[in-house]
Amino acid sequence: MKTIQMTIDEQLLEQVDNAVSELQINRSAFIRNALHLALQELHIHKLEAQQARGYRRQPAAAPEFAEWEPEQVWGEP
Repeated sequence: MKTIQMTIDEQLLEQVDNAVSELQINRSAFIRNALHLALQELHIHKLEAQQARGYRRQPAAAPEFAEWEPEQVWGEP
């Protein structure tokens, strides 16, 4: 692992410290987890954008999903 130095505003640091106390982990572990989640979110965003571009280039045809329409009916509660 590599050690880094970063700047963080005091209010955010206080929130992090409260969270690490509650989770019983250290700041480094909390920040590593947060970075992993942020990178996963970025990856998902890129995949969603890629899918949207694909559907703009080649829109889905109406009959393509017709067989799934009965699955969308929830019925009466």
